[in-house]
Amino acid sequence: MSEGARNTRQFYGSSSGGGGGGGTGISEGRDGVAGGGIGAARGSGVNTGILDEHVLSLVFRSINWDPQAVCTASCVSRRLRAVAERVLWRELCISRAPRMVSSLAASVGGGGNSAAPPTPGRIVGGWPALAKMLFFCCGAAGHGVAGHFTRVSRFSKTSGRSFLSRRCRGDLLYVSDPCEHAVAGAADDLGAYRGVFRGFMRSRTRACLVGRQAALDPRVRCPYCGARVWSMVAAGMVPRTAWRRLGCLEGRLEYYVCVSGHLHGNCWLARLTSSEGEHDDSSDSDSGASTQGGSDEDGHVAL
Repeated sequence: MSEGARNTRQFYGSSSGGGGGGGTGISEGRDGVAGGGIGAARGSGVNTGILDEHVLSLVFRSINWDPQAVCTASCVSRRLRAVAERVLWRELCISRAPRMVSSLAASVGGGGNSAAPPTPGRIVGGWPALAKMLFFCCGAAGHGVAGHFTRVSRFSKTSGRSFLSRRCRGDLLYVSDPCEHAVAGAADDLGAYRGVFRGFMRSRTRACLVGRQAALDPRVRCPYCGARVWSMVAAGMVPRTAWRRLGCLEGRLEYYVCVSGHLHGNCWLARLTSSEGEHDDSSDSDSGASTQGGSDEDGHVAL
């Protein structure tokens, strides 16, 4: 048997083993510690060679958890896809946005602002969906704007509060800055934004939607997890602070939240004069929404 054939048989013939337990096979720490960590064996059917979780984690860590490389690897085979869903997407999120993941993984009403690495756990909607939300702008299909990878994204709890009605201000929501797109034949640019709630199932926003008996939109699905969505515009739950935060004209905004707590939407961005821009900068500084503040912002997520 040739060396190439032997390697191919090893690649496809290794058993993935019983990776039960809800797909959360990493314990705290990223160097393979005891207690079900990356390097822990899974009985006689342990993955070996390139399918070994510890080996794969070291490889992707050496290239700074390139999300496009993880996407490519997860398309190679079912086993690599399973490893990516069980380990790689979560490690990518923790590596690239540690403070944001720490806040999202914390229990509702708990801390989540600690500087310590986040404890691995479950994320509603799954780690692959969170990773996609971090690095992929969904665009706006209704306006002919295709989705695409983003090289730099900035998510903010301050922006998230602007999207919450007054009675829902106790919820924790991260929202990105709008990704600007030129649309053929349109005078204004289209901004696409996205975000995620912490503990959406127990959030006040969901309770308000259910209490109002808001209907799920029959035409739109979440671009990150595929779940059904509520139109926050149709539910009458878009505060004016959202329009002001995005810099768009009132009534020119779409805003959806899926049953897993992912947010996406788009808006037509108003063109600001230089005097308006200077006024907006000063008001942001006074409200503590500057990215230089650090205490309230997760900062940039870069490829």
